[in-house]
Amino acid sequence: MTILVGYTPTAAGRAAVDFAIEEATVRNTDLLVINAGIGEQKDEAGIAGDKQMEALRSTLTESGVEFSLVQHLRGNDAAEELLAVAEDNQDVTMIVIGSRRRSPVGKLIMGSTGQRVILGATVPVVAVKGS
Repeated sequence: MTILVGYTPTAAGRAAVDFAIEEATVRNTDLLVINAGIGEQKDEAGIAGDKQMEALRSTLTESGVEFSLVQHLRGNDAAEELLAVAEDNQDVTMIVIGSRRRSPVGKLIMGSTGQRVILGATVPVVAVKGS
């Protein structure tokens, strides 16, 4: 069993990782943490830099949970990448994503990435609010 985590270098992304670490510990399972984006721009929103990826790797290592950490910049947006990885990996039993706080109008339309993952996934999806 594997918990798939969509990571972005934001408070919501860190909250998703923290939640997934707790779940993996309770369920005695491993994590597959993915930072994904189209990769066409150096400063693309959601793409973690080298220092951020190294800090994430340290956090995961210190947790004691078995994990794989990858960055996919293959022309797919984050939602497409998470759904493709979940579909290709039959061990994935849950997807964890971060969700940021929204205005009243924003609450009517969840972020497009989160909405697409929730609607497209064949496994349970947990959306964790950042602080």
